[in-house]
Amino acid sequence: MSNFKVKLNKIRAFAFDVDGVFTDGQVLATENGDLLRSHNAKDGFAVRVAVINNYPVAIITGGSSESIALRFIQIGVPKEDIYLKSICKLPDFEDFLKRHNLSADEVLYMGDDIPDIGILKSCGVSACPADAVNEVKDVCQYISLYGGGKGCARDVIEQTLKIQGRWADATEAYSG
Repeated sequence: MSNFKVKLNKIRAFAFDVDGVFTDGQVLATENGDLLRSHNAKDGFAVRVAVINNYPVAIITGGSSESIALRFIQIGVPKEDIYLKSICKLPDFEDFLKRHNLSADEVLYMGDDIPDIGILKSCGVSACPADAVNEVKDVCQYISLYGGGKGCARDVIEQTLKIQGRWADATEAYSG
């Protein structure tokens, strides 16, 4: 665990899967084919704090619903950093790195299932929710105490910003 905390000092950006990270993995299918998801507001707040502090944030998901993009645009993630329909996620991760002039070891990635393993093996800090599949847990440096849709994204963002001394300043604007 201490090695995980030390590595957080080098993090300059975050990248996340959606289903199973920002949600509990359940989707509700409507009659017209839309898939509805429930997101945790605390996770959204943490993403907003990261964006305000100039951390690039990527959303890399196999999901195709525009509602995913709208959710993250509303909290400050630029459209070009939201990768929908990402079946093979590593090329989208590499595009994010290139566009933001980042190296993979400067990015914390959180995913919960098999399609995330490629990025988890190549990023600087690999993290997953408490309820991730075992294959993902086996490759992650950090397993959050929180499950998908239950604050796991907030957990890693808050820890990173606190280690870097940037959480208190960022949240002060919201408290007064």
